[in-house]
Amino acid sequence: MSTNAVAEAVIRPVRDVDAEALGRVHAKCWHQTYDHLISEATLANLSPRRMAELWTHWMSQGPDHHLYVALVSGEIVGFVGSGPARDEDAPRERELYFLYLLEEFQGTGLGQQLFEAACDARPGYLWVAEDNPRAHGFYKRNGFVPDGATQLQPFLGEEIKEVRLVR
Repeated sequence: MSTNAVAEAVIRPVRDVDAEALGRVHAKCWHQTYDHLISEATLANLSPRRMAELWTHWMSQGPDHHLYVALVSGEIVGFVGSGPARDEDAPRERELYFLYLLEEFQGTGLGQQLFEAACDARPGYLWVAEDNPRAHGFYKRNGFVPDGATQLQPFLGEEIKEVRLVR
């Protein structure tokens, strides 16, 4: 990935017309992120169309939800979403729901730009797969620390162990 392409990247709010492209990118990101945690058969059943339907739902959630995409050369390469806390025992009022970036764009600064668009310097929390060292390093650099909470998160009919990070 050339630094010029990343330098010309655009971070903008999600638009209704993004749902299909987001579905494809989301499915690819899940393959790249969870291939060591989820069975190949389960990931093979992951549908970009179903992911696009989820995005249509997320986009209808209202102004408290902050959804942004990263575009390089006009193509979506990553996305982020934050909003009101969903946990009954939420340690903060805001939650980072997700932040994904295609592998070839990781380490370019685009993830940081997405993070800042959705979260800025506000206090918040998130859940992250326990076995995701790259994400743990990213969130640590952004001031997040584990608070001791863990959960088994249903994921496409399987489960992923997650830890909660708080800032």
